[in-house]
Amino acid sequence: MKAFEDTIIALATPAGSGAIGVIRLSGPEAISIVNKFFSGKFKPKDLTKVPSHTIHLGHIIDKNQILDEVLVSVFKNPHSYTGENVVEISAHGSPYIQQQILQLFLKNGVRHAQAGEFTLRAFLNGKMDLSQAEAVADLIAVNSAASHQLALQQMRGGFSNEIKKLRDELIHFASLIELELDFAEEDVEFADRAQFKDLIQRIKHTLKRLIDSFAVGNVLKEGVPVAIVGEPNVGKSTLLNALLNEERAIVSDIAGTTRDVIEDELQINGIRFRFIDTAGIRQAQDEIEKIGIQKTYKKIEEAKVIVFLIDACALSKTASCHAAHHQKVLDQFETELKSISQKYPEKKILIVVNKIDKIDRKDYQIDTGKYPVIEISAKQKTGLDKLTTELTGLVNKGLLDQNEIVVSNARHFQALNEALESLMQIEQGLDNQLSTDLLTIDIRAALHSLGEITGEITTDDLLDNIFRNFCIGK
Repeated sequence: MKAFEDTIIALATPAGSGAIGVIRLSGPEAISIVNKFFSGKFKPKDLTKVPSHTIHLGHIIDKNQILDEVLVSVFKNPHSYTGENVVEISAHGSPYIQQQILQLFLKNGVRHAQAGEFTLRAFLNGKMDLSQAEAVADLIAVNSAASHQLALQQMRGGFSNEIKKLRDELIHFASLIELELDFAEEDVEFADRAQFKDLIQRIKHTLKRLIDSFAVGNVLKEGVPVAIVGEPNVGKSTLLNALLNEERAIVSDIAGTTRDVIEDELQINGIRFRFIDTAGIRQAQDEIEKIGIQKTYKKIEEAKVIVFLIDACALSKTASCHAAHHQKVLDQFETELKSISQKYPEKKILIVVNKIDKIDRKDYQIDTGKYPVIEISAKQKTGLDKLTTELTGLVNKGLLDQNEIVVSNARHFQALNEALESLMQIEQGLDNQLSTDLLTIDIRAALHSLGEITGEITTDDLLDNIFRNFCIGK
């Protein structure tokens, strides 16, 4: 266990007025320092002698002046969040009272904690590994049921355990390979090459599964960007307003009303979607509309899902619904769709026929091949349930529901890819019967990449980059 000589303090609850404010201290002198300024309400109490995980009612006193009536929670090392002595003071939520208590301890040998320092100490003291520490920040920032489930899964250590198991197996063979270097002149093999190849195959299979899961994990964590695309005046803004159940975008019969992209978020069945209303795709009438259409294609590039909206009237054969326009719109739509599909083949595309309430459903036809077609009336808010069901179905949340390990952290994703690359080099080296000393280079690289995920291998820069994004007090 790493020993820290100083004691830190920070407000653990959000700044501002509230019912209570929690002030947290951690370090070797945390209990003894608080004890100097604490007086039990009903009888004298020595906090240094009370059992761990107990709560005590009393007053914080500075030079015979009562600052507040508080509850003091005592956690003794190593059985605390940080692995050190920890005290949490639950005071009244007045910002003035909180600052008075903070200043009292800061004047008496306690240092203000840096961002994420409590969790950093927990990591360095072996209370959690690095990926679990990162999950703490993710858990604080969750804004959907899916991202909450992802963060909890990582905090429980499922991902860490899988990585540690793979790394331990690789270390076993690495030690045998390294041993061969000590007996290089005797030309002996301690590591069975056939077994080593089997191990590499198994680890590669696991890493590929984890890498593939990032496509799901990242969008569940960050939200799924959905671009609503189509010609002017097909109802894109009306659809956005209907989904959000508010007048978020201006709606007008004038074509080209939307000149800039409009974005807003919505949770559907625990999954966060970021809907993007874009400018209508057509030959721009002026420079401003041209810029808006350029932004539309930029948002198509960024989106994971494209909702391609079509006016049902444009597909109708009846004269009252502009039958002459039918084939032109359909041809243009197919051209746009092919362009999008070729340029961004990984994107999910939904065809949504809007204004279905204005026509006879038997009076129009559309052939989109493999793309699903959903009929709606954004104005009447009909068919939206089918659209939202289709959207959630595109996100493979089933991995989470089946308790599969899902990677959602970009740093982990990069490390997994680097480890996989090293394993492929090892495999190639075994096939080419490379010398033992050359094999060890790639083995060490793979171990290093896997070790960076859990924190068995760290640098000051890496830790600083991770923990500086934490809030103060966590």
